[in-house]
Amino acid sequence: MRQKIENKTDKKMWNRICLLPVSVLILMAGIDIVRFAILGDKTAFIIFGLIAVVFMLVAYTAWKSRMPFLHLVIAAAAFVLYFNTNFSTSTYYFNWMFLVESIVAAVGGILGTAYMIWKKTSVRKVAVFPLAAAVLIVAGALGFWKTRYEAAHSAERQARDELWAVPAKYDEKEPKQAGMVEEVVYDTKAYATDERSVKKTAYVYLPYGYSKEKEYNILYLMHGTGDDEKYWLKTNPYNKTMLDNMIADGDIEPLIVVTPTFYVENDCAEDLDQLTYSFAKELRNDLMPEIESSYSTYAKSADDEGFSQSRDHRAFAGLSRGAVTMYHSALCQSLDYFSWFGAFSGSRTDKTAFEDTIQTGNFAELPIHYLYVASGSFDFALPGQVQDYQALLDIEPRLRSGVTTCFDVFPMRYHSMGNWHLALYNYLQKIF
Repeated sequence: MRQKIENKTDKKMWNRICLLPVSVLILMAGIDIVRFAILGDKTAFIIFGLIAVVFMLVAYTAWKSRMPFLHLVIAAAAFVLYFNTNFSTSTYYFNWMFLVESIVAAVGGILGTAYMIWKKTSVRKVAVFPLAAAVLIVAGALGFWKTRYEAAHSAERQARDELWAVPAKYDEKEPKQAGMVEEVVYDTKAYATDERSVKKTAYVYLPYGYSKEKEYNILYLMHGTGDDEKYWLKTNPYNKTMLDNMIADGDIEPLIVVTPTFYVENDCAEDLDQLTYSFAKELRNDLMPEIESSYSTYAKSADDEGFSQSRDHRAFAGLSRGAVTMYHSALCQSLDYFSWFGAFSGSRTDKTAFEDTIQTGNFAELPIHYLYVASGSFDFALPGQVQDYQALLDIEPRLRSGVTTCFDVFPMRYHSMGNWHLALYNYLQKIF
């Protein structure tokens, strides 16, 4: 009788320690599936849906087989996902539930394992089916991604959109016909603060065979938070190598690429978003006149008339806060100078901003030739990008999905240059 009472007590305690976290984890995984379905991006929904199902299966196995230490696997995976899919300066944490799942799983795993050791409880027969299903899902997903990645990475054909990897032939070595990168120092002002005079630096990529007798399309390419004007072409030189190879192979027309910085000395250190707006004045008043009076573009003159008439031959793209700068300074304030746009892992621009800028005055009549948006499936910027992008498409008739705009989500990519290198590869094939 006493043994029976102890068994009942043990069972209740076991259910409290292990069944409770299992129930919470399964519930949260189910909520995550619904949230990503509502978000509306197919790639993100599939990937995070599979992760949620795997968490459910492992949690169920931990309870059914009395193997609470399996919760620690969920805890580790959820923490890594939380770390990669959230960022401290984001306006909100779409993926905050990963942290809760990590804590719940860790507590359940530690307490459950400690209880089993204390009570000298043995592991039950392993629930083979759910555990095998979890392993097969993970192995199948990773195997499918690796196969597609290797196929793209080893491709020898002419350039085309690759959602998995940039073909290695573009990155491995520079062609004999390589372009050059020059440093340009120009005068501007601290437009976000006291408008004092300052000197800044930009880098200019010139294609092989550059000649002042020819006219070139031009791309302004912005870095992100914590980086500088060297980031695209100097810090990560394989971007230049890719440009050289794509031009040498005839995949894209020769073009000029300018990499400036939105930073102005130490200004606005506590609120960098101010610089994403004020850069428009620097771009229009100082940087573009300096660059396009020195290098041969389609602008007949380095002034308002020349820039406006040549807007079809000018693009602006950026990564992370550079993408935010693209929206705030190029699209919203300089649509009369640019008609091709790219946003890699950044947005933070709601529909009101577009209604108040590109849908008013002369901007409302100007064509938008292409807006290319890209992010990684594990990129913390993805949820905000998806929501802002959908809001823009809902109100902007000039942007039609698959015609004048697209949104690529790269599987297994996060907020890093590998993501942006692939985005640049795709973007170069969309513009001009």
